[in-house]
Amino acid sequence: MDKATFGARTRGAVVAAAAAALALTLTACGGDGGGKPKGDDKPSSAPAASGGKNSPAGGPSTQSTEVLATISGAGGVEVVINSAKRDAGGFVTVQGVVKNGSKDLFSAPGWQGSEQELRSNGASMAGAALVDKAGKKRYLILRDTDGRCLCSQFTTGIQAGQEAPFYTQFPAPPTPVTEVDFQLPTMPTATIKISG
Repeated sequence: MDKATFGARTRGAVVAAAAAALALTLTACGGDGGGKPKGDDKPSSAPAASGGKNSPAGGPSTQSTEVLATISGAGGVEVVINSAKRDAGGFVTVQGVVKNGSKDLFSAPGWQGSEQELRSNGASMAGAALVDKAGKKRYLILRDTDGRCLCSQFTTGIQAGQEAPFYTQFPAPPTPVTEVDFQLPTMPTATIKISG
């Protein structure tokens, strides 16, 4: 085998290995299995802001009173999940309320997750994930092309004794999956049902 043929085969093997690693990384990041790059996935319509002093930009448009789960964290902070709805665009939107039962300002420490790009979102729910235990798949928060999460951000924090609505958006698990675990850094896991 001459040197040129050996070099071409080596380069081909390196390219194939890199492609396989990229495919594995994208799968692990919780894509919807449709073959589209994550950055091209956009919800058909982002939830509109509900207004109010503590309402994060891009917050939920309507707030259900149904309670799917209540997650109690340290210091009197609670996350109440009111809905988890699948939409026609292949997304799941989880909505609820964060209640600050402490005597201090709550700035969601750690909730933005450990990924550097998501940490730039500041006080947010960017580190949230949905886990399909039966399918053994984890769905990470969606983000726009600028790296901003499709989730609530608490830019001024949540004052003591106050509450703020939240939303988080994820790629939708396959249609037969109706029960998933909602995970948020520093908080216990809660099992919720997806509707729609």
